[in-house]
Amino acid sequence: IPPAGTSFFLFLSSQCQRGLFFHDMHVRTEPSTAPSDVPILVFVNRAAGRRRSHSHLPPLRALFESIGVAHQFVETSGAAELESAARQAVNQNHRVLLALGGDGTFQALVNGVCGSDVMIGILPSGGGNDFAACTRVAQRPVSAAQIILKGKPRYVDLVRVRTAGGRTRLYAGGGGIGLDAEAARFASGPYHRLPGRLRYIASALRALSGHLPLKVRLEFPEEALPPVETVALLASVLNTPTYGAGLRLAPDARIDNGLLHVVILENLSTLSVLRLLHRLVGSGDLRTSRVKRWTVKAVRISADLPCLFHGDGEILGPAPVEIEVVPNAIRVLAASYEP
Repeated sequence: IPPAGTSFFLFLSSQCQRGLFFHDMHVRTEPSTAPSDVPILVFVNRAAGRRRSHSHLPPLRALFESIGVAHQFVETSGAAELESAARQAVNQNHRVLLALGGDGTFQALVNGVCGSDVMIGILPSGGGNDFAACTRVAQRPVSAAQIILKGKPRYVDLVRVRTAGGRTRLYAGGGGIGLDAEAARFASGPYHRLPGRLRYIASALRALSGHLPLKVRLEFPEEALPPVETVALLASVLNTPTYGAGLRLAPDARIDNGLLHVVILENLSTLSVLRLLHRLVGSGDLRTSRVKRWTVKAVRISADLPCLFHGDGEILGPAPVEIEVVPNAIRVLAASYEP
């Protein structure tokens, strides 16, 4: 772990000079019993970023080699395999794990390592990359790696959701039910080749054609707040200011304050939604009086119709869902940060 005030890059450099890291799969020349006798692992999600992850490997390899940082790329076919590989890496005493992919890829990584003391980071190459933006990491993998290696680890919160199907899952950014969850299914399906925010807007338009407004009920078990019932297009719970490639649903959200931002977009006419989406394409801001927000530690969301909950664009299970913040859940390598 880097000493206080020391950048992660300088820490790695000192360890490499002491012979404590491999270079790719080559054997060390000095014996050591330190747990850092293993390379940085970079998990590559081949399914992320319109399946272009391989194009980022040569420049990333060149960067790591140029500064003498030991590394190894671990290719996975998808999020489930990546999560399993990350869990195995923790058991093998790897201490620095990076993920090349998007928000869904990062979700798999945090579910694989949460509860351990490893340091993790994201090299963004997915469709959304909202968590990377929140940690001030560049939106290109090589630039992100340069920032990470010069930055410092920081503790950040996660969101734990329990679905009606009995599944418990962690996510890092934003999730919800309603139009955005329906759009998430299309974003990971027929529209997955579209870039960035356009992918999510196109998916929302497609979902809108068959969407039925939900009568949503919010309950706040840890707050002195009355339950809320309203007809809504979506009900979201965010740890980050944005999701869906920069859609600013919770502009005041922070990833390290132990709080969640609950956002409801009340029912709108189709024409009003189209106007709203048009503004979202340009600025990412959700500017309408039909938005309601709460800042809480936990929330229970139910609806009058069957619906699914998504987290970081991944469908996690059916509502009702119970959601809570997990403070200081993981250590993330990010840009140097001053609160």
